[in-house]
Amino acid sequence: MKKKLALALALVMTMSLALTACGGGKEGSQQSSNGGGSGSQQSTSGSNSGTQLTGGGKLTFTTGGDQGTYYGFGTVLAGQISERTDTTVTAIVGKGSKANIELMDLGDAQLGFVQSDVMAYAYNGERLFQKKIEGFSTVAALYMEQVQIVTLDPNIKTVGDLKGKNVSVGESGSGVYFNAVDVLAAYDLDVEKDINPTYQGFGDSADALQDGKIDAAFVVAGAPTTAITSLAASRSVYLVELDDEHIDKLIEASPYYSKNVITGAAKDAYKLSADATTVAVGAVIIARDDCSEGDIYNVCAGIFDSIDTLGHDKKNELDLDFAASITAVPYHPGAAKYFADKNLTVPTK
Repeated sequence: MKKKLALALALVMTMSLALTACGGGKEGSQQSSNGGGSGSQQSTSGSNSGTQLTGGGKLTFTTGGDQGTYYGFGTVLAGQISERTDTTVTAIVGKGSKANIELMDLGDAQLGFVQSDVMAYAYNGERLFQKKIEGFSTVAALYMEQVQIVTLDPNIKTVGDLKGKNVSVGESGSGVYFNAVDVLAAYDLDVEKDINPTYQGFGDSADALQDGKIDAAFVVAGAPTTAITSLAASRSVYLVELDDEHIDKLIEASPYYSKNVITGAAKDAYKLSADATTVAVGAVIIARDDCSEGDIYNVCAGIFDSIDTLGHDKKNELDLDFAASITAVPYHPGAAKYFADKNLTVPTK
């Protein structure tokens, strides 16, 4: 009888321990199921930020051209997230903000780099987008993308000097194109009437400048940008500046721009003799809504919990308050949970 009683007590204790190990006794522990976009196995997040969520997904991250900041920084971010969490992220070459959003909408990517203005266009169904695309959310804002108007001609000093010139305005229908439209309009210039536009990506624009086929090019990316740095290695590069009067006019018409000065490491990389004043928009990571909360939590944790180990100069511009500053498009629940752990509140759907 005593043996049976001892065995019964042992069984009860074993069951109690098993229940505790499953999380029943851990205050604040949470799990989320994987969404259709991540195609992942169930496993526990490797983050040590406080909240425990289910991750383990394999996410495709569409970035930009291989001579732009999106791709260079995106590959570094993907590597660190994959190394430090149980979510695997693979960065791929992309065709810019609009194409990245469309690729994600088709389900061919789960993460994307975008300009803050372009994602607002998509979410609201404006300008580049004929209809609203709402199946994505903000993950984090990372850094500012400067509108860089590049030339090899020292006589082109202002935006007004571009009148009648051959100017690359980005690929047709791209975010860069609409940035060019906005900037030129602030100087009362029309992109189709007052300049001779060509429609090229960053690398092709740099080659066309080198070969004398164009006089200037709009490049909207985080400075320093590889295409411009490579050009500056063999030629004297100049950046066309914007003055305060026209910057104010531009921001009044399009409030998603902000004044920005290219200085420091970017100035040195381009071998500029002085700082260059321009405007900028934000560079933002977005995610499909059906990505699991755990995977998007891991994306944030993989970036912001170990900023110092990122092997790219853009790490110096990462800031949690800025990361949580987007208001145009709500945040993914996984990102919201991460920022909540850092005592930051972000808008969600």
